[in-house]
Amino acid sequence: MSDDFQPPPFVYEGLDPVPEPKSTIAEATEAVKNAAGFVGNTINKGRKPGMPLSILSNIAREAPLASLLIAFLFGVAVARRW
Repeated sequence: MSDDFQPPPFVYEGLDPVPEPKSTIAEATEAVKNAAGFVGNTINKGRKPGMPLSILSNIAREAPLASLLIAFLFGVAVARRW
């Protein structure tokens, strides 16, 4: 073996800069925006003809008082469980 062993050169750290840490508020804001976008897309998919939200909105349009009564009774049933 030779005595002239040289270690490999150091990697220049500027090539892959370390991303600056985001503030907690920025991370929370980004999470809320992503969640709101996901919920919005899901609602839009559910409103297409033949999907559950479309059917519910049609029923509520045709019989608003009956729909209100059913929603009230459902709320009472859920509230009694807790």
